[in-house]
Amino acid sequence: MKGHLAVLGFLVLCSALAVVYTKFRSRYLFTQIGTVELAISNYQVDWDKLQLERSTLAAPGRIEGVARGKLGFVFPKREEIVYLDIGSSDRKKN
Repeated sequence: MKGHLAVLGFLVLCSALAVVYTKFRSRYLFTQIGTVELAISNYQVDWDKLQLERSTLAAPGRIEGVARGKLGFVFPKREEIVYLDIGSSDRKKN
């Protein structure tokens, strides 16, 4: 009888330790989830800023301003425009 009681007491002790460990692990993982969610939120803010910057840099008016100002581009005069005939007769027809 005492042997059964000792085994039962040992099993109760093991069960209690498992509950404590599980509770600790649960709290630890909960804090890890919070940390990861905060990092995701920060990355989302950075991504939104980059998207805004990209759309600002790709604006046609800005590109034209950079082309004219920094690169010295100008619109060609009418007589400087060359048209190419893409559908020329040089192509082989099947």
